[in-house]
Amino acid sequence: MTDMPLGAPGQRSVLRSLWQTQRVWLASATILAALAVFDPLQAAESAVFAVGALLNTAPFLILSIAIAAWAGATGADNLIAKAFSGTPLLMIGLGALAGGISPFCSCGVIPLIAALLAMGVPLSAVMAFWLASPIMDPSMFVLTAGVLDLEFAVAKTLAAIGLGLFGGTVVHLMMKGGAFADPLREGVGNGGCGGAKMRAPRPVVWRFWADADRRAKFGKTALSTTLFLAKWLMLAFVLESLMLAWIPAETITEMLGGDGLVPIATATLVGVPAYLNGYAALPLVGGLIEQGMAPGAGLAFLVAGGVTSIPAAMAVWALAKREVFAVYIGLSLSGAFASGLLFQLWTSMT
Repeated sequence: MTDMPLGAPGQRSVLRSLWQTQRVWLASATILAALAVFDPLQAAESAVFAVGALLNTAPFLILSIAIAAWAGATGADNLIAKAFSGTPLLMIGLGALAGGISPFCSCGVIPLIAALLAMGVPLSAVMAFWLASPIMDPSMFVLTAGVLDLEFAVAKTLAAIGLGLFGGTVVHLMMKGGAFADPLREGVGNGGCGGAKMRAPRPVVWRFWADADRRAKFGKTALSTTLFLAKWLMLAFVLESLMLAWIPAETITEMLGGDGLVPIATATLVGVPAYLNGYAALPLVGGLIEQGMAPGAGLAFLVAGGVTSIPAAMAVWALAKREVFAVYIGLSLSGAFASGLLFQLWTSMT
């Protein structure tokens, strides 16, 4: 049997299949390989940063993966879906509140979001949770109060919940017009058409480990979710490391000074590419405010950057169809600007 000629149709088909199934891993490897050639030190720093970030988020990821796999294996996912089948506005409110106070980071919430959408939970309620979750959690509240002040921490919490309410309501109205019937990408959860329809009821078996089929489903779901998260988060953290290395904090400082609407709008837009992470951004904003930046601009930067940070945005891109991603970004920016403007009006009156 002769070797296949280079560039033969069969070989091209294999390469095409490899790219389609492993393109995210290949993208990360290509970036690191290029860095190793042109900037070996940055390649090592990016690799260490990505691995460290994955380890830091591992506890939340493991918990959320286990919850998603457990819900599917036991059949409890139908109970969760039924809990979200009430009044849409109430579900949006609960989603926004849960996102604003939950301890899950933007990465750890990914399997929960995929599971909720696959269960048939309306995208409006899920979007409320999705938008609020990256902005605030209990540890972030404490740190924000310490680095900035309590008023700013409360404002950021209200902004998280408010953005969730705003986004969920907008998506609900769009869904009433026929949009987002199939929010998930093919191959995620139930795939596209299964992402917005309630499954047929089935019995719940809490002791799922006693059933071989349910044990197998738990393991399969946990493994597939872990591999899905690992490839996307590795790419996200590699890109984030380059952003931190190549966008000096001084550049951000120069762009965000001043008062009025322009700094708030600028902070909203700059927060998209320049956001560091929830914890590293706080001292930067504190320094900018000390140098004269309006508090409203600082809040807009934190809100916009939190929701559109590379890990959070790539999570949406990986799970949802492009139109959902576009709406997510639009809601993030408009909500961040509104939050900054309202906070600026509040501080000017007090």
